[in-house]
Amino acid sequence: MTYTNPVPNPPLASEKLAIDRKVFFLDLKENDRGRYLKITEDVGGRRDTIMLPIAAAKDFHEMLGRLIDFEATLTQ
Repeated sequence: MTYTNPVPNPPLASEKLAIDRKVFFLDLKENDRGRYLKITEDVGGRRDTIMLPIAAAKDFHEMLGRLIDFEATLTQ
């Protein structure tokens, strides 16, 4: 008997960003509780992941923008 192993909860959309030794994956996913962003950092095979409910994504985006704007004001 052959079993197929379907991907549980395949992403609706995905993005990938590689910086130096790190790779970041952002996946828009959906489950029975709703949509969410799965944000994964991979460093040399070690992965850390956070799940962000889509309802919080706008606030997260705004906070990230404020931090980026603030960092630009810091002297190097």
